[in-house]
Amino acid sequence: MLITYVAGPYPDDAQNAFIRGWIEAGGRWLALHGTSGGKAARVGEHRRAMVKGPYHDTLGGFFLNHPPVRKFRVNVTDPESPITRGLPASFEVSDQLYLVELQHPEDTKVLLTTELPQDPSPPGFGFVYDRDTSLQADGKTRVLGYTRKIGKGAVTYVALGHCHNPTNNVQPFVDASVEPSGKTPLTFRGSWESPELNRLIQNAIEWSTAD
Repeated sequence: MLITYVAGPYPDDAQNAFIRGWIEAGGRWLALHGTSGGKAARVGEHRRAMVKGPYHDTLGGFFLNHPPVRKFRVNVTDPESPITRGLPASFEVSDQLYLVELQHPEDTKVLLTTELPQDPSPPGFGFVYDRDTSLQADGKTRVLGYTRKIGKGAVTYVALGHCHNPTNNVQPFVDASVEPSGKTPLTFRGSWESPELNRLIQNAIEWSTAD
C-alpha cells in the first residue's frame, strides 16, 4: 500500500520507475489531493505553471489549477465501486476544487465528478495553463476521483482534501460560499469534516490493502 497527499516532494524519474514497477507487480497506490501537483515553473514575475512529469503518467492525472476554496457538489458516478461503497448519489463539500487533466481517459474508471463549466479563478489567482484540458467533452464536468489498473495493481486518486492551519495557510481569500467576508479562516478542515469523505477514505484504504 502506498498513500500520498501533498504535492512535494514528488517522485523523480528513478523513483517513478520504482513506483510503477511496484504497481505493475500488484501494488496499490492511493493518492489524495495535492499528489496530482508537483513541480511549478515561474511564468513572468508573479505567476507559476505546473510542470508535467513522468509520475503524472503513472498517477493518471495532472493538476492544472484550482479556484479559491468554495462549496461545490460532488457526484458519485460509480456507486458499484468498493471505493464509493455506502456513499450517497451526491454530497456537498467545502474544498479546493481541483482542475485535473486525465492522462489515460480510455482506461480510467471515473468515481467522482462535479460540474463547473468555467474556471472561476479571479485574474492573477492560481496557476497558469494554456488550455483547460480538465473540462470533459460535455463542457461542464470535472473529474474529482478515479481508479485505474496498471499491470496487476492499480491507482486510485481523490482530488478532495484541502486543509490548513495558521502556520501553513497560503490562501489569500476564499469564495463567499464558504465565508461571506471572503476572509480565509485561520484553520480550515473543509471536506475532512464531512462524513462522506471520511467514508470514502476508509473504503479506499481497505481497497489499497485488499488481496
